[in-house]
Amino acid sequence: MNERTALVTGANKGIGKHIARLLAAEGLTVYVGSRDPGRGQRAVEEIGAGARLLVLDVTDPDGIAQAAAQVDRLDVLINNAGVSPSLAPPADTGVEEYRRTYETNVFGVVAVTNAFLPALRRSPRPRIVNISSGTASLTWSTTPNPQFTPGGGAAAYRSSKAALNALTVLYAQTLAEDGFKVNALAPGLRATDLNPRAAAAGGDPAEAAQGALRLALLPDDGPTGGFFSWDGTPVPW
Repeated sequence: MNERTALVTGANKGIGKHIARLLAAEGLTVYVGSRDPGRGQRAVEEIGAGARLLVLDVTDPDGIAQAAAQVDRLDVLINNAGVSPSLAPPADTGVEEYRRTYETNVFGVVAVTNAFLPALRRSPRPRIVNISSGTASLTWSTTPNPQFTPGGGAAAYRSSKAALNALTVLYAQTLAEDGFKVNALAPGLRATDLNPRAAAAGGDPAEAAQGALRLALLPDDGPTGGFFSWDGTPVPW
């Protein structure tokens, strides 16, 4: 019997819902993290067996604590919830937009991860996957690359994901002795409502979810502290 459990934040739609569906198909009990109870419950019903609603707003400290108190043991944490308020370059991006973006994409990941660490430590093979972005790669942002044309758009989003990448490395290094595997995923441009550019894209969110599944189910000799594209190839920091 598969007794593994997983939590996917922002799992009521987009890539997060596809990740939750794949994990449930693998036999895991999946907590569908959603700040909106109604949307979360609809996602649970669509995913079916193995899915459980967990009301969770990653920007609400009290709500995070209440959610963590409901989970005794956790094997997989997918930090998927994220926002991209605009595609503006840094000179046209106000400080409040940076604050709002970092509140979800960086501080929210730290708050959720730290709150659920006690549950993760009860797992024999704890895994953390942070959904990042290839546009956060400083190497790809300053040199020709196969993913996108370098430029300074979406400054708040891209810089927040670069910060998330740094945290991924730090968590991986400090939790390695406890058997954790902590990695970041670049899902590629997918047709989601993250921002207008993503909404207009033709990329299949389910394809990106396969990359998250791979990192969520890493064997004991798998990598940690890495940054990988949806297809498993390494992404330069």
